Order: sequence, then C-alpha cells, then structure tokens
Amino acid sequence: MATNADETLTLSEVRALARRALAACGVTEANLDPVAASVVAAEAEGIRSHGLARLPTYCEHARVGKVDGAAEPVAERPSPGALKVDARDGFAHPAIDLGLGELPDMARETGIAAMAVRNSYNCGVVGYHVERLADRGLLALGFVNAPASIAPFGAKDPVFGTNPVACAVPRPDGAPLVIDQSSSVVAKSEIVVHKQKGEAIPEGWALDAAGAPTTDPEAALAGGTMVPFGGHKGANQALLVELLAAVLTGATLSLDASSFATNDGGPPRTGQFFIAMAPETFGGSRYPDRLTRLLTAVSEQDGGRLPGEGRLAARARTTRAGVAVPASLLDTIRRYAVT
Repeated sequence: MATNADETLTLSEVRALARRALAACGVTEANLDPVAASVVAAEAEGIRSHGLARLPTYCEHARVGKVDGAAEPVAERPSPGALKVDARDGFAHPAIDLGLGELPDMARETGIAAMAVRNSYNCGVVGYHVERLADRGLLALGFVNAPASIAPFGAKDPVFGTNPVACAVPRPDGAPLVIDQSSSVVAKSEIVVHKQKGEAIPEGWALDAAGAPTTDPEAALAGGTMVPFGGHKGANQALLVELLAAVLTGATLSLDASSFATNDGGPPRTGQFFIAMAPETFGGSRYPDRLTRLLTAVSEQDGGRLPGEGRLAARARTTRAGVAVPASLLDTIRRYAVT
C-alpha cells in the first residue's frame, strides 16, 4: 500500500519513465526498449532492487561512459549449436536480445544450443531472460558473473561475484517454472537498497572487511563480502558460474571487473552464458507427463510451494494496481530524465 511518501505508477508509466531517463543520458533508441523492459519486468514481479531502484545507476553509468548506451552488439555463430555475442561495452539487455533472436531456432535444430555473451554489463534479473526462452517451449539455463563480492570458503578476499544461476521450464499449462538464485544468501542489490533506505541488514547476509559478520550495509559494501548460501556449497556454485560466464565466454573475471554500483573503473565487461534445450528432443512425448507429476508432488502437499509463485502473484497484482515508488527515488530518476 502506498504511503504519503510514495507515488503509484502503472507499468506503462514505469516503462515511459525508464525510457525518458535513459534517453536523456545518451542511450540510443535501439537500446532503450531492452533495458526498460527489464526494469518493468522486475517492478511487475516485486523485485524492486532490479527495477526502478537500479535505474539511476544505469543512467549515471551511461552518462559517464562506464556503459556505452550507443553500443551495437554483434553476434557470430562458430558452430550449429553455438552463438557468441559481443556486447561491445554496452548494456547486457540488447546483446542478450540479439542472441535470443537466434538461439531458439538453433536449439530446435540441434536439440541443444548455447550462447556466450562477453564485454557485457549488469543484465538485471537472470530469470527474466531464461523465462523468455521457456515461453518458446525451451528448457533454459542462465549463468551470470558479476564484480567480486564473495570470498572462497574459509577465506576473506573476494574472488567471485554473487554469480546467479537461473532455470526456466516450460509447463503444459500456465507460465513457465522459473528458479533464480544468487550464489550468496541474498543479491548484493538488496544490501544497496538497505543502504539507500538507511536500514540495517539482517545478520548472516554479509561480512565486513575484516571478515566479521555485520549488519551495517556501509561496512558490507565498503570492502566487505557477501556470505555464500550454504557455506562451501554457495562458494562452489559461484566458482561454477565463473567458469561458464567468465572463463568460457572470454569475459572479465569477477575479481578484475569494475563495480556495477560506482563510477570507478572502466566498463566491467562481465559475461553471461545461456543454454537452451528442446525438451522433446531428450524427454520424448512423455516429458510433459513426467514434469506435471513432479511439480504436482510438490504443490499438492500441505505447505508445498513451487519457486516463483510469489513472483507470478506480484505480476498479476501490479498489472492491475501498479507499483508504489518512493518519492525520493522518483525525484532522482526525473532529474536524470531532464539531464
């Protein structure tokens, strides 16, 4: 529910505001829609840290040249099942969109196809990208590296990013099942949001520069590290993602990438790696039945809950009622929109 400090925007108004702000900061027409669509999707699903809250950073980085808002990504197809996209220091979204224009047909042709994106930038919610592949009937995986913020298990110097993994599965009825999780207990953007609000973070989210637990978002962001989920298991997942999204793609390693949050350093040049699979190629005609039986075994139990249910409920709610945006955030974005 909106407070006196909030303003309610429709999703169409969110899109229009995002486009205006980005355009005023030098983002070209070809790049506006992919970035704005990602912001709208995050707001629609209640993932506020990747929606309008992220927009001022996108605008600032486009304005100062940390990301090239006029970049034109290029794609090459070195083999029937492989696609390589160079984002050319631009936004990740148009580079990924370029690849997604070819990847579904490649996966249908070969059964499985992969896309490597390099020289890229923050791609927002990874689940957003893989869900679009699932909407076309493909089972999809996404791996994304980010600037270093997780230390190897037992150490204190960051080597890996929060390095999320996402999976989207087409269902016979209804929206795809989407699983999207970072290698850390929470996404780093959640700590940024707490800092913006002047709120403490829960214990167990982050460590300070000395490796001690902290509830201070400033300490977490100023030389601290994110806590990997499940201890060594989360750190191992971060390593796995690094191998695919950075080492394999030719992108910058997390430990060498500049921050997504500040103007320091040049373009981060991080990477994304996507795999698209045609379920019928591997699972045959019984694939839908097996999938339904598995998901039903979860959802029909008392207390059973499939991933993404809250996200889908938020999507329906915000489509109908809009989103409440803090006035201070709107003021910031509107200032960029008239730069």
